[in-house]
Amino acid sequence: MTISPAIETGTDQGTLFAPEIELRSEITVELVDHTASDLGVIKAARVSTAGEEAHREERGDEYMGGLIRYLMRSRHGSPFEHNSMTFLVHAPIFTIRHMMRHRMWSFNEESARYKDLKNVFYVPDRERALKQIGKPGHYQYVPGDEQDYELVSTATSEAYRAAFREYQKMLDAGIARELARVVLPVATYSTVYATCNARSLMHFLGLRTNRADAAYVSHPQREIEVVAEQMEEEFARLMPLTHEAFEKFGRVSP
Repeated sequence: MTISPAIETGTDQGTLFAPEIELRSEITVELVDHTASDLGVIKAARVSTAGEEAHREERGDEYMGGLIRYLMRSRHGSPFEHNSMTFLVHAPIFTIRHMMRHRMWSFNEESARYKDLKNVFYVPDRERALKQIGKPGHYQYVPGDEQDYELVSTATSEAYRAAFREYQKMLDAGIARELARVVLPVATYSTVYATCNARSLMHFLGLRTNRADAAYVSHPQREIEVVAEQMEEEFARLMPLTHEAFEKFGRVSP
């Protein structure tokens, strides 16, 4: 998704009644730390038969690929837990809340109790399907027309402008941040550190990406899928053999 360059301001009888607001569609994920490797999976698996010698093993890709495929196929999941990946995610609050549904992760999010939130809000770009057709569980999303996109842009910017105006009013009056924030929408951007192991990440990817070749096809909201796609790129780079096995066996976490 791309950044929307729109900056919205408002005036009331010539007086600025709210600071500028930035409308953004970009959602970013950055890998900031990790201890992830395919060899780590091998060492964790081999300790059951090699004991302390497993930690000193060095294996080639052919051996590692075969063992990793066996572990994935047989649902021996614990060897995939002895690693970590930490991502810095910048996304609207409603997307971060989707992430926090995944309980085997660790999260630290910027706090609106301790800092003023920035005037940055999410608006879908032109590639985002807008309309829902069908019943829950049996529906699909389809693109809107120009009028639909104009409606979304106008409605969201007006709501964000009004919310941020009242938020700023309360802060200026000395109201505590933890109370002033209650008027802000879930489309406000936030930043979070998110840490997981490969097994938890594979479970996340299985649910938060739409892949026709998956054993269990999922239909996530597009915004969280954008997060998942960026995380999967890093996962595939760090642990190519594990990612290959994940793909081969239906994108199901072991």
